[in-house]
Amino acid sequence: MENIYEQFFFLKYSGGWSFSEAYNLPIGLRLWFVKRLVKQLEMEQESAEKSSKGRSNSKDLTAFNSPQMPKELADRIKG
Repeated sequence: MENIYEQFFFLKYSGGWSFSEAYNLPIGLRLWFVKRLVKQLEMEQESAEKSSKGRSNSKDLTAFNSPQMPKELADRIKG
């Protein structure tokens, strides 16, 4: 029985279903939607991981590449 409640929770939390929508689905159709939603979330996660790997060439800020404070602002702070 707990497994069924987990399916309801999953469809509600990740799929946006209402409890009554998930409850009233035939069992086979409910299982199909659960499996399909799992597949979709895995594909989205894989896509996000692939896209984040492309941004791994970030640079550390050093004295040579860090942004400089505008001179006018630096003068106001000093003075």
